[in-house]
Amino acid sequence: MALRRAASLLLRPRLRAPVPIPTPKTPNPLLLPPRRHFSQLPPPPVPASAAAAAAAVAEEAEEAFEAAKGTKDLLAAFSRLEAVMPPSDKRLALACIKLGQHLEASGAADPSRVLALALRSLGILEATPNSATSTTASHSDAVSLAMALHLAGSASFDLSRFHDALSFLTRSLRLVSPLLPSSSSAAAAFGDDDAQGFDVRPVAHAVRLQLANVKTALGRREEALADMRACLDLKESILPPGSRELGAAYRDLAEAYSTVLDFKEALPLCEKALELHQSTLGKNSVEVAHDRRLLGVIYTGLEQHEQALQQNEMSQKVMKSWGVAGDELLHAEIDAANIKIALGKCDEAVTVLRNVSKQVEKDSEIRALVFISMAKALANQEKAGDTKRCLEIACDILEKEELAAPDKVAEAYVEVSSLYEMVNEFDKAISLLKRSLGMLERIPQAQHMEGNVAARIGWLLLLTGKVSEAVPYLEDAVERMKDSFGPKHYGVGYVYNNLGAAYMEIGRPQSAAQMFALAKEVMDVSLGPHHSDTIEACQSLANAYNAMGSYALAMEFQKRVVDSWRNHGPSARDELKEAIRLYEQIKIKALSCLSPENSAIALPEPLEKEDQKLPYWPPAVVLVHLLLPRQ
Repeated sequence: MALRRAASLLLRPRLRAPVPIPTPKTPNPLLLPPRRHFSQLPPPPVPASAAAAAAAVAEEAEEAFEAAKGTKDLLAAFSRLEAVMPPSDKRLALACIKLGQHLEASGAADPSRVLALALRSLGILEATPNSATSTTASHSDAVSLAMALHLAGSASFDLSRFHDALSFLTRSLRLVSPLLPSSSSAAAAFGDDDAQGFDVRPVAHAVRLQLANVKTALGRREEALADMRACLDLKESILPPGSRELGAAYRDLAEAYSTVLDFKEALPLCEKALELHQSTLGKNSVEVAHDRRLLGVIYTGLEQHEQALQQNEMSQKVMKSWGVAGDELLHAEIDAANIKIALGKCDEAVTVLRNVSKQVEKDSEIRALVFISMAKALANQEKAGDTKRCLEIACDILEKEELAAPDKVAEAYVEVSSLYEMVNEFDKAISLLKRSLGMLERIPQAQHMEGNVAARIGWLLLLTGKVSEAVPYLEDAVERMKDSFGPKHYGVGYVYNNLGAAYMEIGRPQSAAQMFALAKEVMDVSLGPHHSDTIEACQSLANAYNAMGSYALAMEFQKRVVDSWRNHGPSARDELKEAIRLYEQIKIKALSCLSPENSAIALPEPLEKEDQKLPYWPPAVVLVHLLLPRQ
C-alpha cells in the first residue's frame, strides 16, 4: 500500500503538468525559399489552437486516470490515456506503474500482464535522456525507475521466474539505497529541494521485502534473513515507537530465525514484540497470544521446556478469553502436547491429544498431526506396535492431502520418518523421505528443506549399509545446504562428516580426509573447537590419514583429539582413554614403517595415565616419514 501511495505521489505532479507548446511565429513571405514539389522541410507547426486542444484532452485524460479507483475504471482511463499520449511519454510510464501495482495488489490480472506493464514502463524510463542511469538524473527519476524494477521483480516472482526477479530487484535496491535519509550521498546527488515531500523508505522496504521472498524461494535463507533485518530497520525508522505494525515486524523476523533453527536470535525479537503489544494493546490481546505461542516454539528449540509450556498455556488462555477457536487454538493444544512429551509427561500429552482428536474432522490435516504427536508419545514409552498404528493412520490422511497442501504434507512426512527411525523401521523411513523430497523439488519456495531431507536420506542409507546409494544423496545435500544456509552452517559440517564416513566405507580415504577436514573447519567456526562433534570430526580426520598411511598427519590430529578430550575433564574420561589408545597405535605403525626390522626394539612404553603429557615427536622423524612413499 505504501508503494502504491509513492507511485501516486510521483504521478500526481507529472500528470497534472500540461506540456508547454511554444507559439509559432508568422514567417515573412518575402524570405521564404522557392516552393518545390517535393519539399524536404518538416511539416508546418500545429496551430496554437490545435495544440491547446490536444493538451486539454491529454490533461483531462490524466485527471480521469488519477481519479479512477476500481479496476474497471482504471483500465478504461488507462486506455484513454494511451490514445492521447505519445508512446515515449514519461507520464505514461508512471501510469503503467500505478496500474500494474493496482492489478498486482488486487489480484485482478495475470502476473504476465503486470510484468508487461512493468517492462513497458522500464522501456520508456530507460530511454529517457535524463534517466536514473545518467549522471544528471533527478531523485524522482531514480525512484520511478526503482519502482518499475520492483514491479517487474514482483511479477517475475509470481511467475516463478526467480532469477529474473532477483536481477530486477537487485537493480532496484542499487537505485534506492543512495537515496535513503541515512545516505550522505543522497543530498549531494539530488539536492534537498528534489527530495522534499517524498519519503523513499517505503520503496526501499518494499524492494527489500520482495528480495527476501525471492531469496527464500531460491533457498538462500541466510541472505533472506539479512534483507528481513534491513526491512525491520526501515520500519523502525518509519513507524512511530508504539506501532502495532512494528510489533508484528519483530515477530515476523523472530519467526524467520526460528525457521532456520536460530532460536537465540529469535528470542529477543519475539520478546520485543510481546513487550510492545502488551504496552499498546494490553496483556490479553490476540497479538499477545500470537507472541506467546511463538515464544513457546522458541523456548522448545532452546530446550527450555518448562518456559515453553508456560508461554503456551498463557497463549491458550488469552485465545479462549477472546473466543478464538478453530485451527489456531487446536494447533496450540498440539504444541502443548509436544512440549509435555519433551518433558516426559507422555500420559498427559496423550490425554490432550485425545481431546483434540474429538474436535476435528476425520480426514483433516490436523487429525494427522494429532496422530503424529500421539505416535511420538507412544514411541517415547517404547510402545512400538501402537506407534506404528498411529503412523499408518497419519500417513493415510496425509496421502489424501498431497495435492491440496504439498508443502505441509512433505514436512509432515519428514517428522513421520523420524518416528519410524525410533522404532527401527528404517526402510519405511527412507521411503517416506524420498517421497517428501520428490514433493519438495516441485515446490520452488521449499528449496531450503531439500538439502535437509537429502542429507537425512543419505545418513539413513549409510546407517543401513547402503553406502553406494548414500553417496549421491550426501553430495547433493552438501551443495543444497551451502546455497541455503551458507558454507559455515553447522548442518553443512555434519553432512561433510557423513560424506567422509561414506568415502571411507567405499575405500576412498583421500576423499574422506578432504571431507573430514571441511567438516572440522565448519564445526570449529559454528560449534567451537572443543564441542564433542568437532572433536569427533578431528578423530575421523586422524583415522583417514591413518588409513592412507600418512602417520605424521594422523598423529598430529590424534594429539589434538587427546588434548580436546582432556580439556573436558572427568566427564570425558572414557573418550580420553580411547583417544590415547589410538594415538599409541598410530605411533607404533609410524615407527614400524621407519625401521621394520627393529620395530620390536623401537616400541615406546604406552601411556598409562590420562593426565600424562604426550611425548614430543621430533620434526626430523616427521620429515623422514613425509619423504617415504605412501603405502
